[in-house]
Amino acid sequence: MQNTQPIQQDLIYVGASDRRLALFENVYPVPRGVSYNSYVLLDDKNVLFDTCDSSVSGQFFENVQAALEGRMLDYVVVHHMEPDHAATLMDILIPFPEATVVCSAKAAQMIEQFFAYKPEKMQVVKEGDEIVTGRHRLQFIMAPMVHWPEVMMTYDSTSKTLFSADAFGTFGALSGNLFADEMNFEHEWLNDARRYYINIVGKYGMQVQNVLKKAAALDIQMICPLHGPVWRENLGWFIGKHDTWSRYEPEDRGVVIIYGSIYGHTEAAALRLGTLLAQRGVKNIKAYDASHTHASKLVAECFRASHVVLASSTYNNGLFTPIESLLTDLKAHAWQRRTVALIENGSWAAQSGKLMRAELEQMKDIAIVGEPVSLKSAATPAQEEQLAALADAIANSCKL
Repeated sequence: MQNTQPIQQDLIYVGASDRRLALFENVYPVPRGVSYNSYVLLDDKNVLFDTCDSSVSGQFFENVQAALEGRMLDYVVVHHMEPDHAATLMDILIPFPEATVVCSAKAAQMIEQFFAYKPEKMQVVKEGDEIVTGRHRLQFIMAPMVHWPEVMMTYDSTSKTLFSADAFGTFGALSGNLFADEMNFEHEWLNDARRYYINIVGKYGMQVQNVLKKAAALDIQMICPLHGPVWRENLGWFIGKHDTWSRYEPEDRGVVIIYGSIYGHTEAAALRLGTLLAQRGVKNIKAYDASHTHASKLVAECFRASHVVLASSTYNNGLFTPIESLLTDLKAHAWQRRTVALIENGSWAAQSGKLMRAELEQMKDIAIVGEPVSLKSAATPAQEEQLAALADAIANSCKL
């Protein structure tokens, strides 16, 4: 059964959602599923913006046929060649052999890499090129490394709609409501939007800033991303979130405590620090066990907050592996401009504090606040004073 949705009079949503997928890109948990968005524009020349992942191909093909209602398909615009959006590219050309594939030069190379041949009809476009489909004028905007090098976007100057590729996307399947303003987005979707952006695109802040500058020059009234809801209201708020994330600025002034604890003693000290921070007026403290929280969430939380406490046991004379992995992930995502406090533990030779500091020194603009607290197996009553002093330092820094 077809499941299309009208967006505008001549623009139809033909994407589909997958709730069976456990790991997006075989890395990131998606307990709420994910949507693969595609759009059909009806005009003198009809356009399909992107295809979809093979997991939802049956629904997608039905939707495209329903949206066209027997019309020809003239163009297939490829914004991004990642298989979750392009796996079915050659399949859609079987019933529509007359369609011209429109893409960037790098995408044209990738099409041949993925499929071993190219479509018979292909139009390679560059920055500023346009296609007039009748009433609509489509302008192409190159967006390299957001988050692959071949990515481009399309701006429809007639409807003032930006087809934004993976930009402004989010994890989460769609349940009927298509528009962000039909949902409680800030409370139910923002965490997934942040986790999506930070983990998928977060490394490429400079490139995102370049695209945001291009977008600022356009009159954008609607954003149609490749994942998640369509935006037609409060665009400035959501674009502002991406501006903050891509400048590596903290989204919230607050404290996230992340601990790696083997038998619970490091955890006890970390959670005691959380209580001491609360007693000093720090609000919205978040604490996470690195062994039980997926790294993608920890990375997103480290980007969200201004202050992070890292507490780690020493393990085989090195870092406890979940904390070591987290620091590797943070470095890979260009994490920077944050304030960090440290707690270490070691029964015979505490090394984790020194090792965490060495990793942080390889990142940009990371400030260590307070004196690190060093435990030997477990915190002693006398170390309450050290934890209190560290809480003072963090709380005072949060107020600045």
